[in-house]
Amino acid sequence: MAGVTFSDSASPAPTLLAIFAHPDDEAYSVGGTLTHYARRGVRVLLACATRGEAGKITVPGMTVDDLGQQREAELREACRHLEIEPPIFLDYHDSGRYERTRFDDPLALMNVSPLEVEPKLRALIEEVQPQVIVTFDPHGGYGHIDHLQIQRAATAAFFSTGHLPYGGPQRLYFTAMTHEAAAQISRMGEGLDPLVYGVSDGTVAVHMDVRAYAENKRAALAAHGTQTGETSLLGRMSPEERQAMEERLGAGEGFSIGGTRTPLPHFPLRGLFDGLGLLEEEG
Repeated sequence: MAGVTFSDSASPAPTLLAIFAHPDDEAYSVGGTLTHYARRGVRVLLACATRGEAGKITVPGMTVDDLGQQREAELREACRHLEIEPPIFLDYHDSGRYERTRFDDPLALMNVSPLEVEPKLRALIEEVQPQVIVTFDPHGGYGHIDHLQIQRAATAAFFSTGHLPYGGPQRLYFTAMTHEAAAQISRMGEGLDPLVYGVSDGTVAVHMDVRAYAENKRAALAAHGTQTGETSLLGRMSPEERQAMEERLGAGEGFSIGGTRTPLPHFPLRGLFDGLGLLEEEG
């Protein structure tokens, strides 16, 4: 994408709110997009539902007294590399996966109704007044229960905030992997059905060219050190698989439409703010 400029100095400052579940979710799917808009004067905020307390330390021999505190620090560092503001935490607990699943933790996101999370998000939306919200797709990327929970709550909050005096968020976007990208991830060990977890090319409403921000994404991903060590999915990749992943991380980020309060000027869109009257975007 080419440059973005303000179209009307009297308009409210454009604001983008990204809503995800764990530290590191942002680096994979939207990191380049966040940096893109931050560099162009958009206020970019990241809300993280948990501190990733139930994550798996993937660095052999590494010990951490408080994994949640460690991963919070990692996310703060990742945000610095992405050139966005420090993260906002919703203070739920990571539900974990497999043998680490926290069935009995009442604050684990899996045990909290999305209708209970929604009021927190509504209050945050009222405070920061984003025009654009970005969250997971309806399959949560790869089906993690926390991803599904925060996606449902974020979607609900978009639809219940149109009455706000500033007009409410105007667009809701979901992260979108094409079938091809989902197939690539499946080959790397996640075992996803590309026809379920990916989307058709025609479903992608916005394709962000983020090659200019590849170094930001790599640095943000590396900041999540407990999750990217030798025993992580990334750490176990062959050189060929890692190269393919590097190319995918640097190539582009896709988004589908989750909701809109304004007409779409065309399809696909040239950017997340296209048609909102706050930014001029050029493909």
